[in-house]
Amino acid sequence: MVKTHPTHNIIAEQTVTFAMEEAMGTSPGAGGEAPISENEETSHHANLQHEEGEASKPLEVALGDADESTEITADTTNGEALAHAPSSPRFGGLAELVEGSLRSIQSAGSAFAQAFAKVDAEPGAPFAVTAKDLSDLSNERTHGALARVLEKAAQNLPPSKPGEEEDLKSARLQIEALVKRIGTDEDDERALDKRNPKSAGHKRDLELAANALATVVLRSRPDEGIADDPNDVDFRREAFGTNAIADKKLDSFLKLCWLAVQDFVLIMLIILGIIGLSVETTIGLEEGESCGACWLEGAAILLAVLIVVLVTATIDYHKQFAFVRLTRSLHETNTKVVIRNGRQVSVIDDDIVVGDILSVNSHNLASIPADCVVLGPPISGGLKIDESSLTGESVLIAKYPGDIVLSGTTAVQGSVKMVVIAVGVNSVAGKIKAQVYESSDHDSEGLDGDDEGPLFTKLEIIAKKIGIAGMCAALLSLVVNCIKGFAFGDEDPRDVLIEYIVTAITVLAVAVPEGLPLAVTLALAFSSNKMMKEQNLVKHLDACETMGCATTICTDKTGTLTANKMTARSVFVNAHDFSCTDPAMTLGEFVKGSADRPKASTLELVSTLIAINTMDETTVELSDDGRGIRASTGNPTEVALLVFACTLGDNYQDIRESTRGRTDKGELADFLVEGKQINFSSARKMMSWAVPMMGGGYRIYCKGASEVLIARCTTQLTKADGVAAVNDDVRQDILQVGETYARRGMRTLALAYRDLPAGTDFDAKSDSILNADGSEALEVETDLTFVAMVGIEDPLRAEVPKAIEKCYEAGIDVRMVTGDSPNTAVSIAYQAGVLKDFHFAEGAHEKIAGNLKPNVLMEGKVFRRKIYRIDDDGNKEFDQTAFDKIWPHLRVLARSSPDDKLSLAHGLNQSTLFTDKAACRQLKKEDNIAVFGDRQVVAMTGDGTNDAPALKRADIGFAMGIAGTQIAKDAADIILLDDNFASIVTAAKWGRNVYASIQKFLQFQLTVNISAVTTALVGSFAYAKSPLAAIQLLWVNLIMDALASLALASEPPTDELLKRDPVNRSKSIIAPRMWGNMLGQSSYQIAVIMFLLFAGPDVFGFAPGHEVEKNTGENSVHYTFIFNAFVWMQLFNEINSRMLEGEHNVFRGMEKNPLFCGILLITAVLQVIMVEFGGYAMHVHEDGLSGEYWGYSLLFGFGSLPIQQIINLLYSFFHRHYGFWRERRRIKASRRLSTRHIDQHG
Repeated sequence: MVKTHPTHNIIAEQTVTFAMEEAMGTSPGAGGEAPISENEETSHHANLQHEEGEASKPLEVALGDADESTEITADTTNGEALAHAPSSPRFGGLAELVEGSLRSIQSAGSAFAQAFAKVDAEPGAPFAVTAKDLSDLSNERTHGALARVLEKAAQNLPPSKPGEEEDLKSARLQIEALVKRIGTDEDDERALDKRNPKSAGHKRDLELAANALATVVLRSRPDEGIADDPNDVDFRREAFGTNAIADKKLDSFLKLCWLAVQDFVLIMLIILGIIGLSVETTIGLEEGESCGACWLEGAAILLAVLIVVLVTATIDYHKQFAFVRLTRSLHETNTKVVIRNGRQVSVIDDDIVVGDILSVNSHNLASIPADCVVLGPPISGGLKIDESSLTGESVLIAKYPGDIVLSGTTAVQGSVKMVVIAVGVNSVAGKIKAQVYESSDHDSEGLDGDDEGPLFTKLEIIAKKIGIAGMCAALLSLVVNCIKGFAFGDEDPRDVLIEYIVTAITVLAVAVPEGLPLAVTLALAFSSNKMMKEQNLVKHLDACETMGCATTICTDKTGTLTANKMTARSVFVNAHDFSCTDPAMTLGEFVKGSADRPKASTLELVSTLIAINTMDETTVELSDDGRGIRASTGNPTEVALLVFACTLGDNYQDIRESTRGRTDKGELADFLVEGKQINFSSARKMMSWAVPMMGGGYRIYCKGASEVLIARCTTQLTKADGVAAVNDDVRQDILQVGETYARRGMRTLALAYRDLPAGTDFDAKSDSILNADGSEALEVETDLTFVAMVGIEDPLRAEVPKAIEKCYEAGIDVRMVTGDSPNTAVSIAYQAGVLKDFHFAEGAHEKIAGNLKPNVLMEGKVFRRKIYRIDDDGNKEFDQTAFDKIWPHLRVLARSSPDDKLSLAHGLNQSTLFTDKAACRQLKKEDNIAVFGDRQVVAMTGDGTNDAPALKRADIGFAMGIAGTQIAKDAADIILLDDNFASIVTAAKWGRNVYASIQKFLQFQLTVNISAVTTALVGSFAYAKSPLAAIQLLWVNLIMDALASLALASEPPTDELLKRDPVNRSKSIIAPRMWGNMLGQSSYQIAVIMFLLFAGPDVFGFAPGHEVEKNTGENSVHYTFIFNAFVWMQLFNEINSRMLEGEHNVFRGMEKNPLFCGILLITAVLQVIMVEFGGYAMHVHEDGLSGEYWGYSLLFGFGSLPIQQIINLLYSFFHRHYGFWRERRRIKASRRLSTRHIDQHG
C-alpha cells in the first residue's frame, strides 16, 4: 500500500518505482523560436501538452554521450550531423526541442563553416593562433579575450587563392561582426559576474563564438572532433604542446652515489683510507720487504665508505621508483572521453590535445584535464563547476557556452561538450605544476628558503666538530710521539716516523663516527616504512625527522579540516532551533533525540518536501549504518538535504516513487505531466515543484533563499500540526535565526508549501510580490506556509578536533588558510579548535569574525596589502618586518589566494622576530603571547592545485592521497593516503621518534668514540701504538653501530613524545642528560680498558701486547682481550641507550620489540665470529680467546648496566641541588618554537 501522509493527503494510492532524468531544450527550433534563457532555468514541464491515453516519459540527452536511445552520426553526403532521438508522445513538444538542440551543435558554426569552406587550410598548415594566444585566453577567462582570439584568427587566415577573395572577405566580416556583438570587457565582466547576459542574442553570440573557435580556429567539430590520425595528433602537440607535464628527471644511481659521498664524515674517511693505504704499501716498507696484507686496514676503510655510499644511494634510488610506480598507477586511471572521427574514444589525460572535443558529465567524467571552452547548446539544466581545488571557494560556478573551464576543476552538475584550448604547461594548472617542478620560466617572487631539514643541519655541525676534534687528537698523537721518539728515543726517525703517522691515522679513524651517515639513513628508511603502514607515504626520508621538529601547521579548510561535502547541521522548525554541534552525530539523529522534537508528521512533511523538490540528478547512497554517504551525485546542497531526510528515517526514493506527478516509473508514470516543476533561477532564488493531491488541486513545495521565502510566508506550521499567522515580528525572529546560522558559516535554505485549487494558473503573476531581480513573482509561489529553515555547512571531519588538540599538546600551532568567507572560516576554525575563547574579544557571546581580536583573522586582500610593498622600480616586494607584526596573532586567513599560502609559509619560515627582544616583551605584556627565540619549522597541508607552491615552500608538505590533485602530491613531502588530518599527528609522533632514535644512537656512538679516542691516545703515548687497531674500530663504528642504529630506530613511538615541546632549530641534538650518560659510561669503559692495558698482563698472566707485536709481529691475546671487552661493554650499553631521560628500567618494552632483540643477538654472534675466526684480517689472536677471558669480557660488559643506574642517581642529585643555573639556561633554550596564547587557567 502507498504511504499516505496523515495530515496533508497528498500521496497517490499506488506504490511504484522511481527514476527520472530531465531534459531541457534551449536552442531555437526549426520554427525559429527565441532561445530560452538559462538564467531563468524555467522547466518546460509546465508548458507540455499531454495527449490523453498516452504516458509521459522524460529523456536525458547528454552531448557527446551517444547510447542506444540517442545517436549522433555524420552524414558524409551533406557534411551535416544528424541527431536521431526517439520521439515519445509523453514529451509533447519537448522531443522537438531536444532534436533541435542537438541539431544546433553543428548549425551553430555552420555559417562560419560555409564561409571558410573554400579558405580552410590544408592539413599540416600552421594554425591561425598560437599556444600563447590560447594560454592568454585561459588566463583572462573573459568573453573579451575570446573575441580577441577570434579576431586574430581572422587576421591570420591563409592567403586567398584565385577566385576565393570574396569567400575570405566574407569570413573576416562575419568574425568582425561577431566580435563586435560579443561586447566590451566591461560588458563581459557583468555577464560573468551576474550571469545575466544582456539578451538572448548575446548568449547566442557567445555560443556561436565557442563553436566557431572549435570549428574555424582549431579545425575541429563539436559533432566529429578532430581526425583520429596519429599525424594530426602529433602536429597538434607540436603546435600547442602536450598535456603531459614532463616528469621530473630521476637522479641516476651514480648521481645518488655522488650526492651520498658529499657527506663530511665520508670525505674524512676517504682521505684517511687513501693516506693509510699509500703509507703502508709504499714508504712504510723496508727495502726488499714484501707488503703481504699491509694494505688491509686502508682498504677496509675505503670498503666501509663504499658500503655506506651504496646503501644510502640504493635506498634513495628505490624510494624514487616507489613513488614513480604510484604516480604511474594514478595516471593510468585518469581516462577521459573525447570525440575523434565522430566516435567517442577513451584516452588518458596525457594524450589529450588542443582541439579535442571533450565529453564531460558530473557522474563519471567530472574532472577537467585541460583548459577548455564550453560549447553549445547547454542542456540538462546547465553546467556547474567546483573550482575549489584552484580557488579554495566551495561555491559552485555555473558555466555557459563561451565560458572558460580550467584544468584541475570538477563538474558536479550537468553534462556538456568542451573544446580543449590549452594543455600542459600552457594551461593554468600546468603553470602551477611547472612552478612546482622548478621550471626556469616561472619564479616565486623570491620566496625561496632552506632545503635541508633541521636534524641534518645539526648532524652536519656535529660531524664537523667531531672531525675537527679527531684531527686535533691525531695531531696531538703525532706531535707527542715525535717528541718522545726524536728527542728522547734512540731509534732512527726514518724507521719510526711512518709508524707514528699510522698511529695518528688510527686515532683519527677512532674519532670519526664512520657509522653515523649509514645509521641516519637506516633509521629514516625504517621509520618511513613504518609510517607507510600508518597511511603516511614519505617521499623524502628527511621529511620524517623534519615533521618531528614542526612548530606550525598551516592547513587548508576545504577537504582537509572539512569533508568537502555540504551537510545540514541546523534546522529551525516549529519555532525551535535544533543545532547539532557534535561532528560525530547527524542532524537527523540530533533532532529525533531531542526532548522538544517535532511530531513525526512534521518531520515526514520535511522529508516529503525535500524528496519531491530536488532534482533527479541529485542522488545519495548511504552507508550500511545509514549515517554516512557512500556515494553521491549532483548538487552538494541538495545532497545535504537528501541526507538530512534519510537520517530523519525517510527514504527519499520511496517518497518520489509513490508520489503522483513526480515519478516516471510504474503505473504512476502516465501521470507525470500532472506535476509542475518550476526550476531554480537566480532571479527568483528559489525552486518549486507542484504535485496533485488526492482530493483535487495541487500542493506546491518550495525551497530557496531564506530571506526570499520567509517574506512570502503568511502562515507557519505549528507543533500541533496546525498553522498560525505570520506577522513581521515572527518573520524577523526567523530571519534572526537565519542570521545566526550565517554567522556560524552556514548557508540557509527555507522550506515552505502551499495548497492550490484545481485549475490554478501556474503562469499567473503576483501584483504585489517581486522577485529578487525586481521582476513579478509567480502567484503560486506566494502566500506560503513556512515549514522549516535548514542551515548547511561544509562539515568538519569528526577526528579533526581531537587531532588539533593533540597538536596543541605537542606544542604545534595550527593556522587555517581558506578561500571561504570570514564567518564560515571562523565557524570551522572554532569547531576544529584552531580558535579558542581567548581569541575573541571580552564579553563577545557569538563566535563570529566581527568579535575576534585584531589580526586573529585577516582577509587575503588585506593580508597581501600589508605584507607586500612596492619598491622604487614598481616591483612587488615581500615585507618581512610588516609580516612579523601580524603572524604572532594570526590564526585564520580567509578569502585567500594561492599566493597567500605561499607567502605565509615563507614569512613564518624566515621570521627573525625573536631577535627583537623589545617586541617580544611587548607581545608578552600586552597580548600574553610568547615568542621563542628561533625560526619556525612550518608544515603545510592541502589537497588542491592551489596548495602546491606552498606545499613545496614549507619545511614539510602534506598532500591528501585520495582527494589531492596530482600537482599537490608532486609538491608534497608526505602524502596522507587516507586523507585524514589525524594522520598528521601520527606523522608528528613518528617524526619525533626519529629524532629520539638519532639521539639514542648518538648517545651510543659518541660513548664509543670518547672511549676509543682516549684509549688510542693513551696507547700511542705509552707504546706509540693504539691497542685497538683501525680495522677493529671500523667494525665497532660501522657494522656494529649501523646495526645498533637500526635496532634503536625500531623502537615504536609512544604518546609521551607528543607531550613535549618541539625541538627548535638551534638547540643541540645532544641534551645535557645525554652528556651525563655518555661521560659516565665512557669513564667506566676507559677505566676498564686502562686496567686491562696496564695491569692486565700482571693480573691475567699474558704477555704485554706491545711487546708481543713488536718482537714477533703476531697479534696478541692481550690486545684481543681488550678489543673483546670493549665491544661487550658497547653491546650492553646499547640497552642503556634505549632510554634518554634517566629511566631506571632500561628493559621496559624491550620484549615488544623483537627486531631490537634480534639485532642484539646477531651482533653478539658476529662478535664471537670476529674474535674466534677473524685472525689477521681483524687484528686478533689467531687462536681467539679462552673461556676464562670470554667470561671476564662478558662480566665487564654487564657492568655497564649497574653503572647506568649510578649515573642516573648522580645526575638527579646534582640536577636537583646544583642545577639552578643550568635550569635557567634550559628555560631560555626550550621556550616554545611556536607562538601560542598562554591560557592562564590551563
